[in-house]
Amino acid sequence: MFTRIGAEAIKKDLTNTLAFCEVLGNPHQKIKTIHVAGTNGKGSVSHMLAAILQESGYKTGLYTSPHLRDFRERIKINGVMMPEDDVIQFVRLHQQVIEDISPSFFEVTVAMAFDYFAQQEVDIAIIEVGLGGRLDSTNIITPELSVITNIGYDHMNILGDTLAQIASEKAGIIKQNIPVVVGEYLEETLPIFTTKAKQENAAIRFAADELEVKVISQTAQKMELEVKSKFINAQFSLDLAATYQIKNFKAVLLAVDELQKKGYQIKIDELTTALSAVKQISGLMGRWQVLQQKPLVICDTGHNEDGIKEVLKNIALTSHQNLHMVIGMVKDKDITKVLSLLPLDAIYYFCAPQLERAKPAQELANEAISLGFKGEVFPSVLDALEAAKNEAKEDDLVFVGGSTFVVAEVV
Repeated sequence: MFTRIGAEAIKKDLTNTLAFCEVLGNPHQKIKTIHVAGTNGKGSVSHMLAAILQESGYKTGLYTSPHLRDFRERIKINGVMMPEDDVIQFVRLHQQVIEDISPSFFEVTVAMAFDYFAQQEVDIAIIEVGLGGRLDSTNIITPELSVITNIGYDHMNILGDTLAQIASEKAGIIKQNIPVVVGEYLEETLPIFTTKAKQENAAIRFAADELEVKVISQTAQKMELEVKSKFINAQFSLDLAATYQIKNFKAVLLAVDELQKKGYQIKIDELTTALSAVKQISGLMGRWQVLQQKPLVICDTGHNEDGIKEVLKNIALTSHQNLHMVIGMVKDKDITKVLSLLPLDAIYYFCAPQLERAKPAQELANEAISLGFKGEVFPSVLDALEAAKNEAKEDDLVFVGGSTFVVAEVV
C-alpha cells in the first residue's frame, strides 16, 4: 500500500502490529533477531549480515522492503523466498483478523514474516526497518543487536525535516541493555545516538571511528579491501562494488564483532566467503548491479539526495566515454533537489515506473529541460532502456535509476 500511494498508507503506532502478533501467539518473541535501521544502506547491511550468518551455519531469516520483482523477496530463509502457498495460506487463515484489525499492507507483511520465521524455527532473523524506527511496525522486537547505518534526508514529511529529528526516529530502535552499532554519524546526529544509548543503558559503538578500510582495487563487479582495526586486520573481496558499500561494510564488521562477543561462531574463512558472494548467497539485487557489458549497463536503487550523490561518485569512477541516464522518479521526492545533483552533460531518457505514485515522465522531462538537461520521454522504463542501449556506443555507460521502482523493472 505504501508502495502504491506513499505516506498516506503509514500508520503511526505499533498497536495493530502488536494486536495481530498477539493473535499469532507473539512469534516475534520466539525468535532471535538483529534490527537494522538507517536512511541508506540498511538493505545492503541486512543482506551482508544474512549472508555471513548463513555461511556460518545458522538458519537465517531475512525481512526487507520494498521488493523489486516478487513480494516474497521480503521474507527469506537462507536466501530462499517464502513459498507462495505459505503466503496464500497465511492470508486465508487470518483473513478475519485482518478485517477486524485493518492493518496496513506493511503491518500484515511484518506479522507474516515473524510468524513464518517462528514456524520454521530460524536460529536468527535480520529485520530491516521499513521507515524510521521508533514507530515502525518492526519495532516490537527485542533484538540481540541494533544497527543504524546512517542518517540523511528522506521521508521528511513523516520523519521530520532536520537530521536531528530523523536521527531521533531512527534511534527509537535502541533498546534497554541491547548493544547498538552506528555506521556513520554527523555532528548533529551524534548526541542523539549517545543520549538515547545512555538512557537505555545500551553499549554503543561507531564503525566510522573503529575501522580503517583501504581500497586495494575496484571493478564494476567487486572491490578488494584491506581492513585495519583493534579487533580485525584482514583483506576481503566484496561483491558489492560501489564505493558507498565501504561504509556499510564497516558497520557489518562491527556488528559481527558484537555477535561474536554474544557467542555466535563466525570464523574468518566464513566471513571472507560470505562477503565475496553476498548477492549469490542472499539474493540482493539493484545495488550497483551490472546488467550487461558493451555498452556497460548499471542500475542502482539510490533515490534520495545522499543515495544519488553516492551513485554519481561511482559513475565518476567508472571508465566511460558518454553517459546515458535512464531516469524515473516518484512524486513524493524532492525532484528539483535530485535533478540539481545530476550531470547536465549526460543524455537523458525520461520514463516513469508502473505505479500510482510515479512522477509522469513528461512532467519530469519538462522540469529537467527547464534546468538545461537534454533528453527524450519514453512510454515505459523498458522502452527508455532499449533506446539508451541502441544509442550507446561500446565504451559508453548506461545508468538506470532515480527510483527503486524504476530498477525493479529492469533487474
